[in-house]
Amino acid sequence: MKIPVVDNGGQWTHREWRVLRDLGAESRIVPNTTTLAELDADGIVLSGGALSLEGTTTTLGRVAEWIDQVPVPVLAICVGHQFLARHFGGRVGRSGAPEFGSVDLTVDMPDHPMFAQLPGHLRVWASHNDSVLSPPPGWPVLAHSSACAVEAMAHPTRPIWGVQFHPEVEHTEGGPEIFRHFLATCRR
Repeated sequence: MKIPVVDNGGQWTHREWRVLRDLGAESRIVPNTTTLAELDADGIVLSGGALSLEGTTTTLGRVAEWIDQVPVPVLAICVGHQFLARHFGGRVGRSGAPEFGSVDLTVDMPDHPMFAQLPGHLRVWASHNDSVLSPPPGWPVLAHSSACAVEAMAHPTRPIWGVQFHPEVEHTEGGPEIFRHFLATCRR
């Protein structure tokens, strides 16, 4: 199974690649400017990054093109999550209280495949100033924290998931399981 990690400048992009590799996926890190013809994928992970999308029309390379044209599952992390929200009509902006380090996450939709068989409360690792202020129309909010109303969301009909926190960081409870659940959607 081929799962490229699209590099959006995140500090933990290599960790995402490593988790996928350790779970048996064929993974490589690719720049977000990779052409559609070069993107051979059964699923895509959009990495995080330090870039702020607030008040910009930043394209994150060719990410929008892939999302619109490649019908494979997507797991978007941090700025990737924010980009998905903005691309599909949600709102992104400065967080009222930025999150850096350990965060208490509440799972709002435990029946969603992302959180299957995980506890309703998890300690996760976050690192962001911006956040999704409102999800795109029709996208359910899967999890929240006290400072971030949209810690996780999902497309209503496609296997596209976004998380504000970092499941690749070993301090995130349930992180490997979230990646396993994502890989399971890529096998269908």
